[in-house]
Formats: sequence, C-alpha cells, structure tokens
Amino acid sequence: MRKIPLLATLTLAASLLAVPPAQAAGLPFQNPALPVEQRVDDLLGRLTLQEKLGLLHQSQAAIPRLGIAYHKNGTEALHGVGWSNHLNDGWSQKFASGTVFPQAVGLASTWDPELIKRVGSAVGDEVRGYNDADPVLWGLQVWAPVVDLLRDPRAGRNEEGYSEDPLLTGAISTAYGKGLQGDDPVYLKTAPVLKHYLAYNNETNRGTSSSNLTPKLKHEYYEQAFKAAISANAATGVMASYNLVNGRPNHVNPDLGSTVRSWTDKTLYNVSDAWGPYALTELEKYYDNKPEAFAAVLKAGLDSYTIDDSNAGPLAEHLTAALDQGLITQADVDRAVRNVLTIRTRLGHFDPDGGPYKKITKDVINSPANQRLNREAAGRAAVLLRNSGALPFKEPRSAAVVGPLAGTLYRDWYGGKAPYQVTPLDGIKERVGDVSTGAGLERIALKHLASGKYLTATGTGADDNAALIDTAPTAASQWDLTDWTGGVSTLRNAGNGKLLGGDWRSLDTDDAEPDGWYVQQQFELERDQADGSYLIRYAGYETVEGWYGLPDPYVTVSADGTLGLAPKAQAAKFGKEIVSDGVAAAAAQAAKAEVAVVVVGSHPFVAGREFHDRANLQLGAGQRRLIEAVRRANPRTVVVLEAGYPVVVDAPNLLWTTHAGAETGHAVADVLFGAVNPAGRLTQTWPAGDSPTDIYNYDLTKTGMTYLYGKGKPLYAFGHGLSYTTFGYQGLTVQGDKVSVKVTNTGKVKGDEVVQLYTHQRESRFKQPVKQLRAFQRVTLNPGETRTVTFTLKKSDLAVWDYTRGKWAVESATHDVLVGSASDRIRQSTTLRVSGETVPVRDLAKTTRAMDFDDYAGVAFADETKAGGEAVEGSAGDWVSFTGASFGSKFTAGVSSVSGGSLELRSGSPTGALLGTVQVPATGGVYQWGTATATVKAGSGSLYLVFKGDLRIKDFALAR
Repeated sequence: MRKIPLLATLTLAASLLAVPPAQAAGLPFQNPALPVEQRVDDLLGRLTLQEKLGLLHQSQAAIPRLGIAYHKNGTEALHGVGWSNHLNDGWSQKFASGTVFPQAVGLASTWDPELIKRVGSAVGDEVRGYNDADPVLWGLQVWAPVVDLLRDPRAGRNEEGYSEDPLLTGAISTAYGKGLQGDDPVYLKTAPVLKHYLAYNNETNRGTSSSNLTPKLKHEYYEQAFKAAISANAATGVMASYNLVNGRPNHVNPDLGSTVRSWTDKTLYNVSDAWGPYALTELEKYYDNKPEAFAAVLKAGLDSYTIDDSNAGPLAEHLTAALDQGLITQADVDRAVRNVLTIRTRLGHFDPDGGPYKKITKDVINSPANQRLNREAAGRAAVLLRNSGALPFKEPRSAAVVGPLAGTLYRDWYGGKAPYQVTPLDGIKERVGDVSTGAGLERIALKHLASGKYLTATGTGADDNAALIDTAPTAASQWDLTDWTGGVSTLRNAGNGKLLGGDWRSLDTDDAEPDGWYVQQQFELERDQADGSYLIRYAGYETVEGWYGLPDPYVTVSADGTLGLAPKAQAAKFGKEIVSDGVAAAAAQAAKAEVAVVVVGSHPFVAGREFHDRANLQLGAGQRRLIEAVRRANPRTVVVLEAGYPVVVDAPNLLWTTHAGAETGHAVADVLFGAVNPAGRLTQTWPAGDSPTDIYNYDLTKTGMTYLYGKGKPLYAFGHGLSYTTFGYQGLTVQGDKVSVKVTNTGKVKGDEVVQLYTHQRESRFKQPVKQLRAFQRVTLNPGETRTVTFTLKKSDLAVWDYTRGKWAVESATHDVLVGSASDRIRQSTTLRVSGETVPVRDLAKTTRAMDFDDYAGVAFADETKAGGEAVEGSAGDWVSFTGASFGSKFTAGVSSVSGGSLELRSGSPTGALLGTVQVPATGGVYQWGTATATVKAGSGSLYLVFKGDLRIKDFALAR
C-alpha cells in the first residue's frame, strides 16, 4: 500500500505561498508560445502522485520546486465579487467591498445580454483586482453564474437564478459568463463555473430529495440552461448540486463526464459543492465508505472536491485508498488533473508574467465607471408592474418616503458588502426638497400574561439573555416589529438597537442584523383566536437541522421566570401592546405630502434563503397595513417592492426591484421621476396566490408550473412589464428562417420595448407547452419611430425530444408564431407550417426503456445501478403507459425487487382489459437485476404496466 505523509507534505506545501522565481524557469509548461495541451502534458508528467492528488482539492498547495503558486477555487461572484475563504485565517469568510450589482434575478429582468456581458466583464475585472491585492484569498475560478431554473418561486435561492425559461436563462448566463472570462481566445480573465447541475430548485431536504425528471423534460427543459452557456464556451465547468436526480446523487451523476462535456470541444473543470462528496456516505448513505464514494465522484466526472476547508489530507487519503483497492486508476487521476491544469494554464498561472489579464490591478474595484454601470443596470432591471397614472412623478414639491426598506439596503448571502449605499430615501431626497420619512413599523411591548412582566433586553453581550423583567414598558422592553414575508418577523429592541434572537435555546439581543448562516432572529407572532393572546414561534434556521432536536419551538417561561424555547404545548402566552404606531405616523406624513412612496419587500436573510424555502408568497401583515394606510391617506401613493422573488402585493402603482446593490436608490428614483423609462420584464410567472403544488414535483407538465405549462391566470405573467410610453406592432411575417415584425413607439417619450417571440406547436406526438419563448430583443425607440425587429427561427429550434426513439426530432406540424410584449400580451400572430417527420408507431417488440413512458402515476424514477442507468420504481396501484404502440405476446423485462411482486399488463387504461400478469421474483436487492417473462395477449394502442408489489423495471420487450 502506498504511504503518503499527507499532513506533513500538504501543510508544508500550503505554507510555501511566496513562490521564489521559477526554480524550473524555461520549462515547457511555462512557455506561453506553446499550445495549452502541450504545456499541460509537460506539467502533468512532472508531478508526483502526492501533488496530483493535492490539485484535486479546492485549496491547492503551492509546489515550490516547479514555481507553482497556491490557488484556491470558488470566489463567489454572483452579482459582484461576494466573498471567499482565507487560507491563513482559519478559512474564515471574507467579504469583498466592491461593486455590488443587482441580484441575479434582477440582472436577468433587463432582458439585455449586451448589458449583462458588460456587468460580467466589470465583475471579472474586480475579481482580478482582488486577486492582485491578495492572490491567496481571491482565487480566479469563480462560482457563478447560477443557472438553476426558477420553476417554483417558493424555492429559497430564487434570487440567485435568472428565469423559469431555459432560453432566457441561457442567454443571460452566456452573456455574464463571457463577460467574466474575457474575450481572449486562449486566456481567461476568470474561470466561471455554472451552478448547480441538475434540477436543483428546492432547499428543504435538498441533500436527500430526488428530482424526478422525465426524459422529455430533462432534455428539453432542465439541461438546456446549462447547455447554452457551455456550448457557447461561456463557462469552464459546472458544479454538482446537492440533490438527487431520479434516485442518484448529482455528485455521481454520469452526465458530468459525458453529456456536459459533449456540449463543447473545450476542456471543462467540474467541481463539487461544499461537503457534497461527504454527503454520499454521511447523509445520503449511498456508499458504504469514503474511498468508494470519492472514487465514484472522480469517475463520474468531477475534478475538484470542496471539502475540509484548506486541508487536502483526507481527500488524498481516501483517493489513495481507492487506488490501492482498484476502485480508480492512475489514468482516472490524470484525467481530472489534466482538466485542472488546463484551466489554470488558461488563467495564466504558469506564465512568467501571469498572462494578459495580470495587468488588471486593485484600482478597478468600485471604480467610478463600475458605479455608473451599476446604476444603469439597476435602472434597466426595474419592472413597472402596475401604473394607474401616478408615474412618472412631475416635480413634486414634497414627498413622504416610508417603509422598512426606505432608508436602508441589505446584503444577501452571495453578495459583497457595499462600500457605500444610496437608499431609495437618498435617491428621492436628491430630487425633492421637502421629504419626510419613517420606517412605518409598530413599536410594541410583549407582556407575559401569567406574570404581568414584559419581555426585556438585558444587554448586548453573548451572556445577556432576554428575560421577564420590566413591570411597565421601558425602552429595553419595547420592540420595533417588522413583518417581512411568509409570516416571519424580526423584533429590534428600542433600547439597544439589536435584534431579538434565539440563542440556541435562550433569547438574547446581541446581533445588529440577521446575516449569519443560522439566522436566529426570526419569529412569528401567532394570535390565539379564542382569547386574543399571542404565542411566539421561533423560526430560526437551525431548527431544520436533525441535531437541533426541538421541532416547532416556541418561546416559553420556566418556573424561575427565565425565557427559553420549548414545544408548542409549553408556549407562553403574551399580550401585544402597541406603544407607538409607526403605520399611523407614516399615513399622517403621507397625508401632508404631495406624493407618497412606500418601500416594502423582503429581507434577503429572512423567511427564505439558501437551505430554506418560503412558506408562501405573501407580504407581511404589517407591511400590508402600511400600504393600505398610506394609500388611504394619499391617492398619489406608489409602492416600491424590493424583493428577490415574487411577492403578492395589491397596489395600483407598483414598481418591483430586486435588492439591487449600492445604487438601488438612484435607480429607483431614476424610474420614479422618469429619468429612466422602465423596461424591465419579469423572468418568471408571479402566481396569483400560494402554489398548491408539491415543491418536490419537478414535472411541469403535471404541476402546470411556469408559463410553459400553466393555464391559469397569474398575478403577473412571464415577460410582463409596463412603460411610460406605448408601442404598436404591425406586419408580422415569416420568410424562411426569419421572423420580422414592425414595432412603433406610439407614445410621447423615448422608451425601450422588449419584443418577445413565442411559438406553439399545434400537432404533436408529445405533450407540448402552451407557448415557448424562442427569441427576444430589447429595442430603444424615439416617439413615433418604427423599427423592424427580425428574429432567426431555425427549423432545428423547433425540435422536440422523441423519447420513443431517444433522439431529437422535428415533427411535421403547424406552429403558431406569436410576437408580443409579454407571454400573455401577444400583439401579432401568424402560422408556420413545418415539414418534418411523423413519429412512427412505437414498436414494443423492440427492447424499450421503462423510463421512456408516455404517462405515469404514483411511480418514482430510480437509479438502475449506482454508476448509471435509470429505472421505474413502483408499488401497488402505480402505473406507466406506452401509447401509440404495437406489441406482441412474449413479454420479457429487466426487473429487481427485494420482496417480489407482479406486473399487470392492461389495455387502454390502468383498469382496462387485462392482457396478462407477470410474476416478478425477489432478486435480492434493488440493484440485483433479474428477468421476468410471461405470455400475454398481443395488441396495439395504449399499454399500461400496473405495479402489484414493490419492484423496479428497467426495460422490457413484447416480442411477436
């Protein structure tokens, strides 16, 4: 067995960060004149096994003998340089303080790839600037953009993604990625990595839940967002996601080494998510031991393990054991290391002068040019949802600017710390001389009904727990209540300015903001309808962890009067007393002002974020009361909604922006006062209410989620957004692969229109979307100006995934060609007859994969083996169907079952005529495959396989 002095070797190497002038100067791998492949071959041949294994870690030790410096993967750069971890400071999280652009979903709402490329380029410059200042902390492989499709707005990471539509997501991610990596044909400014492969859109149970994907949706929908950027060479790899797909963890998804890499002829460098390789044994229990799991990760197509902070020792230990056990070979290691070295070579790591992008210095960080670009992006991202005529403002002399987000900006989990802030209040003050303001919050006291004492802050230290002390409200027992979203609130103490928090099992006030990983400053005031008292539910994020051990905790009072958390049955009852009514004060201010602006929305860390889905899409009750009160006081009220996800808000004048970075206030004011004519468009459907669908159900054809398959009327449709001018559409034509339409600015001011092209296939062998985005353009038109907007629509763009034959096919069909300003506002339409092929009758006499069904009920999609393949898993009463088929009488199937069972073959429906019953013997386990045979009645039409007992089926044939 090989013995590697892991900790000694790797710790020593990691400490040698100041690499001396190349001790091996002039070696081929250091020669920029040579092809990248030749340089990589040379360097690979010079490395020891120890050094190779170290390069498979996120924190790659320096190799002084070869003049190679330390490198760290994974600088966060989602919408600006966010944060990284420092090797020499306990792997602590270090935040950038550069240009913070609008959140990703806001950037996408610009529908402007050219702008987004400029934003990506600015972010790439600042990554280089930070790397220039501290190359140990700020690595050049960036983990951005996030291209997870936003198919459910309740998902906690909604603000990180771009859209529910794969084409739009692909266009924006391609633009951002190209900006990040620069335009040099060989060298990379940064190396962008797409998150998170694949079908990752729920946070609850994210490490154990499996996204069930039909082959059709996998190919047509979920893969497409990744394929676009990879095939355009706008990204250098993907990150595996925490979830499973069809029963297999994505960290061992064989697509990583095959499908994903097939989309480009460039070398990709794929990475794990944090702790993901350990989840295979610790959480998912998919493998029995770590050498087996780590070997599977490598063989599946991942090249980097994000584990153990800066310590590569355990990784080397597990992979060494895997080598010794024959689970992987030296060739497997070399293949992954080659991918690492290729990207590092393209980053200039081995060039004597650091490559062409090394000249970028820290002077670019938060430059005036980037500040101007930030303001432009935030303004172009804003979406005017409703306007009854109050906007744009016409030089008002006075304004009331109120609400919990009027005078502050918040950082999100993947954002840096803004070096300055322009709040909505600041932006409006620059334009209006007389401005009044207020947070519009209730200041309350919480009286423990049993003792008559008030919930009181005792200090801001770690050991200063809140208690029942005051017998009459003082500043220390008064709390500013902010109802954010989803029924979750924060309570800020009026005496010390700190938030009430659940200090694991007690209560304290030692945090200024709820911005940690475990946000412990979240509560819900539950009113008892019987006696009017309140229970205080604790909603801190750590409560979902298995180790927390206190489901559904509430504030309780022990016998000695101390406060703590306990199950609901032990919850204390409180009376809520309003000490001062900020809502009434805000309304009074609004009544005196010419115009009123209410700035409401979400807190990026509260009631939903990574690891936590949202309970619902409702705005908090206190914020709703504020809107209603101000509107009653002043009919010229505009609501500014600042949130990274859809929120149900009722207001006749409503402007939406994400948490849009340091220039949020300037951008909001630019739009409110007409300096910017709004042209942002929604990139996802805003439902009219809370979704009744299961957040774990990824089958859009059954849930009706997204505009593609939704048939109900949403609150706001995909693509929706208003302007201060109007646009007319005329003369839609289709000639060859060109679709043209004339668009005219029919209003009185200059404005942008986002012209959107959709199609709908009328006839198909397969279920088709209601409509599907095919192209878009954002165009600027002066009053009265007409422009012909032309799109390219190729025949191949209309291909569908033919799962009956496992290939893409263009069917002979009539397509509706639809052009408009939103998915629900089609302005011109015509038809296009496409000459393609007719999908033949399915011949089930040939071996057919069970996953290639036409419909199903009850079943789950499962892994055939741990290494690859998919199967259908069902229990009694579940079924899959195969329509438009012909079949013989000799049934043979690949099956597995722990306890045995049977399959019924029925015609026409799951309760239709019985064609035969197939006994499935116990095979010894779900990965132990056997063969089941039977003679059944031959026929044609629709065949249903109905499960009786617990079993899996991978394939079958009905020979004649």
